[in-house]
Amino acid sequence: MGLNAMRVAVIGAGIGGLAVAQALARRGADVTVFEQASEIAEVGAGLQISPNGARVLDALGLGAELRQRAVMARTVQLCDYRGGEVLRLDLGDTGQGGYHFLHRADLINLLANGARAAGVRIRLLQRIIGVADGRRPRVELANGAGFDADLVIGADGLHSVVRAALNGPRAPFFTGQVAWRALVPNSAERCPEVRVHMGPIRHVVSYPLRGGSLLNLVAVQERAAWTAESWSQTDDPQSLRAAFGDFCDEVQGMLAAVDKVNLWGLFRHEVARAWHGEGLAILGDAAHPTLPFMAQGACLALEDGWVLAAALDEEGDVAKGLVRYQALREARARRVVAAASANAWKYHLAFPPLRWAAHTALRAGGRLAPSRMIRQFDWIYGYNAIDAVGQPVNDG
Repeated sequence: MGLNAMRVAVIGAGIGGLAVAQALARRGADVTVFEQASEIAEVGAGLQISPNGARVLDALGLGAELRQRAVMARTVQLCDYRGGEVLRLDLGDTGQGGYHFLHRADLINLLANGARAAGVRIRLLQRIIGVADGRRPRVELANGAGFDADLVIGADGLHSVVRAALNGPRAPFFTGQVAWRALVPNSAERCPEVRVHMGPIRHVVSYPLRGGSLLNLVAVQERAAWTAESWSQTDDPQSLRAAFGDFCDEVQGMLAAVDKVNLWGLFRHEVARAWHGEGLAILGDAAHPTLPFMAQGACLALEDGWVLAAALDEEGDVAKGLVRYQALREARARRVVAAASANAWKYHLAFPPLRWAAHTALRAGGRLAPSRMIRQFDWIYGYNAIDAVGQPVNDG
């Protein structure tokens, strides 16, 4: 059965869901997206689209609009929490392509418009309570209705009903870190760079959005206990300011401008063992939730969407296409998730001699071997999902 005869249900109108819906529809599939919200929107603020994610958006015909809406990053700067520069790297030296700062809502709108233009139907206010696998899988809705398809794709995030159907219930574990997220005016007219202020058990990431008019802030603190796992939970901005009260004047200026802030606990979910079953598949956070410390959650979802659609198209058979999809994606996703999980401690060194030694090494690396410093993650940013399906399966 070719894609021209395939009826696909995608659960979730987030980044991965809209990307795979468009990629499939452009190959001739009949695609319906089910979204439980009353409108296509995204809680959160900024995100980064590195070259590996931008390649997918280019292939979907959305690259020009991405570059129109995004701020193009020029540099990455690491700073001590007291303000001194530790390392500055020129992103133009990577040879991988552009790095983009984008408001999450802008990316969702871009993807939704592209999906609709490709013929995707997006149904809102559709709460999914279960899925049934089989040769003709079925989506079960809270209103008692059902939707039969040839393939059901769970792009429904951390609490995916499709992941649960494939893998059973699994409890996440708290990482010992919480994160605040806020948007503030870019009153200091910051240039287009990612800036990370690193302090004992805490760090603050900031970068500009929307033509440089705003700054996106993400502040992370280690904490002993936490119960909630929600992006929409709010906090008192004064609590954020108190947690980072010993950081430098630049950080204090940004935090002083915060009038609304979200706070959530960072939890780790295991990478799913099974990414597909009979007529079912998962992608993005439903398959491999990742911590934000490599800024790869959105990019991995985009990669998944393209590879899943391309594998189904190439194989011409749902079962074989799903097997190929997981074989191509699982090792890479696990490697990126592991890199993100391991990255936070580097920003949080609390023992002063160790922090001094680490920062001294970074400064030396930036002076003596800047290209090596910036190219250490070429395996992430140089990945090309467009070519991946035609390549032998490897370790990602």
